[in-house]
Amino acid sequence: MELKVISIGKPVDVNCIIGQAHFIKTVEDLYEALVQSVPEIKFGVAFNEASGPCLVRHTGTDPQLETCAVEAAQAIGAGHLFVVMLARAFPVNVLNAVKAVAEVCTVFCASANSLQVVVACEGEGRGVLGIIDGSAPKGVEGEADRAQRHGLLRRFGYKQ
Repeated sequence: MELKVISIGKPVDVNCIIGQAHFIKTVEDLYEALVQSVPEIKFGVAFNEASGPCLVRHTGTDPQLETCAVEAAQAIGAGHLFVVMLARAFPVNVLNAVKAVAEVCTVFCASANSLQVVVACEGEGRGVLGIIDGSAPKGVEGEADRAQRHGLLRRFGYKQ
């Protein structure tokens, strides 16, 4: 077995959701879940088919994000994998809708950070072992950091 670490290319301000699903219908159901979650959402979805023609199926509301999703799905190369590139919304706005799609088996990550995907390659197949998300911790939150976190969440409207 060979292990590869795949860096995900995306614009800095774009969030990425990577997961595994089990059926070609996934790409259309993810589209519906996303457009129903946030008005004027921009996104691209790609889904790696794992049998038959083994195509990267794709859709979206933004051609650039759709291209980013396709390129990430191709680079990872694992079957039944989906990638969502997301703008004008945050994962917290759509994640429950994504997880509620009947074909979705798991979500590996949802992040705006730099992402690397650890992939196992064996014979003709590939599988995702895990995600490297952003940077390692640089310290422990202090009182000023806690106050800043509280303020940020209230400024964004997530807490009162």
